[in-house]
Amino acid sequence: MTLALFDLDNTLLAGDSDHAWGEFLVEEGIVDEAEHRRANDRFYQEYLNGELDIFHYLRFALAPLTRYPMDELLAWRATFMERKVLPMLQNKAQALLDRHRQQGHTLMIITATNRFVTEPIAERLGVEHLIATDPEIVDGRFTGEVEGVPSFREGKVTRLNHWMDSRRQSLDGAWFYSDSHNDAPLLQAVDHPVAVDPDPTLEALARASGWPVISLRD
Repeated sequence: MTLALFDLDNTLLAGDSDHAWGEFLVEEGIVDEAEHRRANDRFYQEYLNGELDIFHYLRFALAPLTRYPMDELLAWRATFMERKVLPMLQNKAQALLDRHRQQGHTLMIITATNRFVTEPIAERLGVEHLIATDPEIVDGRFTGEVEGVPSFREGKVTRLNHWMDSRRQSLDGAWFYSDSHNDAPLLQAVDHPVAVDPDPTLEALARASGWPVISLRD
């Protein structure tokens, strides 16, 4: 079984679903506009700079989920999908997924963004396997804590190794597509790393390493 692995934000999507969820919460009046937007933008810049403290960020990102019942959160998420995510979908990304699917590859999205935000996106893209940061749920409510290892930087490799061990799979012949230098650990672990609309740091690494550099922007 050959794995075809895909980062989500700014790779398959023409934008960042995690940041967009924060913007959606602001627009709906669910969180304080000035405070939340300022923090959301700061964390996003830290991510781009390769300086993000993932646990500090997750405490911020997951906090709003703890304040409301699940049915209300799910209703908001459906609206978020229509308003924010669907405009980020890319025809070239869907065609790339289809090419790997036609080759019989096993498709997986592997993302640092939490599962609550990303699960319906993976379903919309028709990708069966998803590794995402897992928010803890107790008695049907989010606690604001993380369950297990966040799938960020080296954590993506850790989580993927656990997934493969449980299924007796390997990275032989695997592909991984990403836009971010934060994904260098996993890109360096696969046989076919591909930089997609990369940030400057990843583009430099890809050029130096002889990796393909492609664009999925329509």
